[in-house]
Amino acid sequence: MKDSTLSQRVKNLRNKKGVTQELLAENSGLSLRTIQRIENNETVPRGDSLKRLAIALNTSPDHIIDWKIKEDKGYLTVMSLSALAFLFFPILGIIIPLVFWILKKDKLKNVDKIGKSILNFEITWTIIFFSYFILLFLGVFNGLMTHISPSIITKIYIPVILLYFYNFVVIVVNTIRISKNKKTKYIPAFRIFK
Repeated sequence: MKDSTLSQRVKNLRNKKGVTQELLAENSGLSLRTIQRIENNETVPRGDSLKRLAIALNTSPDHIIDWKIKEDKGYLTVMSLSALAFLFFPILGIIIPLVFWILKKDKLKNVDKIGKSILNFEITWTIIFFSYFILLFLGVFNGLMTHISPSIITKIYIPVILLYFYNFVVIVVNTIRISKNKKTKYIPAFRIFK
């Protein structure tokens, strides 16, 4: 017996959509025999087959697979905290969570969803951060740059300090929310990873 709950879940999702095995096979690009074997608990869909099945059933791979055994709140917490690497260099706030996400996105519950949220937020933050400096050097803030003084330098760096502080707070608050099994909110975020 492979995983009777998975086979039952696929069958229930298919029936709920009012789709025949033949139509599910056609929509997913899998063979009819593969669909039958999954629903008869003779095989377990993995990788590409699981993704195709999820798309055809208009759901996520997380919903099809039984994640109860494969939940790791510690990993989610570490992945969330890994975004603090932006403190050393802004791009690290993207790269390190990206590695965590790639390693476990199909293996642990909520890693895919939270990882995408973190990455979307960090990419958005990095774009805003570097856009500020680009605008500064292009002379958009030329009035600030005409008379260099300590107060002008302070005014230039206040937005940078605020951006860093905001990113830090968002990461810490969401890490706490993850540890308490609450929904995370990484805002603002361009939806780059959907």
